[in-house]
Amino acid sequence: MRRYELMVIFPLEEDLHKAGREQLLSDLSNHGAEIEKTNEVGDKDLAYEVKKRTRGKYVLFTLRLEPREVAVLDKLFKLNVNLLKYLFVNIEE
Repeated sequence: MRRYELMVIFPLEEDLHKAGREQLLSDLSNHGAEIEKTNEVGDKDLAYEVKKRTRGKYVLFTLRLEPREVAVLDKLFKLNVNLLKYLFVNIEE
């Protein structure tokens, strides 16, 4: 397993944020991800408009995951309408 950081931007609306986060955590656990740490970064302005929104709620996850699962999760996250943006970054050991 490799370590990754996953930065996710959720909508500010509480119901959309909650639904998006539940779906994201479900997808991660279904694909064997071990979440080591969660950091609520907070509400910030977006660099450009995404899905007609200019602000988002940023959350940073540190997790362990098999490399082949990143591509699968990438496809699932694209289908999650309650995620504005996300980015996986491999942490070098």
